[in-house]
Amino acid sequence: AIYYSSIIFITVRLNVVFTCLPFTVCSVQKRSRKIPWYTINLDSAPHKRWNQLISDKKVEVTNLIQAIKNLANDFFPSGKLIELVDKHLNAVTAFLNIVSLFKVMHIAGEVMFFNVFYEIFTVCTSLVAEDTTGKLYHARNLDFGLFLGWDIKKHSWEIPEYLRPLTVNLDFQRNNKTIFKSTNFAGYVGMLTGMRPGIFTLTMNERFNIDGGYIGIIEWILGKRDGFWMSFLTRSVLENATSYAQAKDQLTNTKMLAPAYFILGGNRSGEGCVITRSRKACLDVWELDLKHGSWYVLETNYDRWKDPLFLDNRRTPAMKCLNETTQKKISLPAIYDVLSTKPVLNKLTTYTTLMEVSSGTFEAYLRDCPDPCIPW
Repeated sequence: AIYYSSIIFITVRLNVVFTCLPFTVCSVQKRSRKIPWYTINLDSAPHKRWNQLISDKKVEVTNLIQAIKNLANDFFPSGKLIELVDKHLNAVTAFLNIVSLFKVMHIAGEVMFFNVFYEIFTVCTSLVAEDTTGKLYHARNLDFGLFLGWDIKKHSWEIPEYLRPLTVNLDFQRNNKTIFKSTNFAGYVGMLTGMRPGIFTLTMNERFNIDGGYIGIIEWILGKRDGFWMSFLTRSVLENATSYAQAKDQLTNTKMLAPAYFILGGNRSGEGCVITRSRKACLDVWELDLKHGSWYVLETNYDRWKDPLFLDNRRTPAMKCLNETTQKKISLPAIYDVLSTKPVLNKLTTYTTLMEVSSGTFEAYLRDCPDPCIPW
């Protein structure tokens, strides 16, 4: 407890220092470190479709799970937290369709913990923008592992270092045809970032709220299981929704275990929105409104009608850079530059994904934030 309190204190102090620095210069970055592709055959049995990916990444998955286990044991000595997951969340395995991972990895509770901890430990930046021709772009930074171990020597968070080698692009196919694409982590079967080519794009950001993911997980343990795990709602929508309107309806009305922001883009002018969700209701839908000059929507991890936490203001620099870029010059390279501007790019940033729905363009890149860089 003393160790983590010290790390949090040091990180907050660092963040205060960097937040006071000017972030007026929008970055221009060369894209590099592309992420490899794997095909996931949805016609195969669930216990077979992940075999190649997990076989290739088994060592990296094992290393990450051990790191997660070590962190869990720091908070709950003697393995009590992992035992709790094993004992009370085994019913989730069928729901999350990860029995196949257990068979390949020969472990249970640790894989389960890996597959649910996104409900708690993440910050992100997502946006949908429309250019002057009506073309829609959707992009995101995935920032993962908040407060999950600070490496003093490397000046970085521990979990993102383990996640980067596990980052992959997945092409989900039926009858040898692509249904949807996703940037994901090997061993994780929920969806955080995805696209149905020619139809819609979708990302999810965590929403910090007192009625958060912890509450939903506790309710699940106690037997109240009428809500979706949020990243598996995202997967269900990507796999089954056949239009922007249908995806929007499902994301707006489905009961969940955790609050979230769903950032959804379509394939027609004006189809782009941020859906702000509590666990049980939709609180707000913020849509593109070109008639009134709103040619983009952008979400970090704070309700749009509230100011961001002063220690974590990624919204202002991102919007500043988008406004400087202008609608006329917006493009995937320009958006990559926006997402490369500190503190939008930070020590938690694991990957950046760029999507253009009409052409089916889907690109993802591993990210690092060289010093001086804000912790989150």
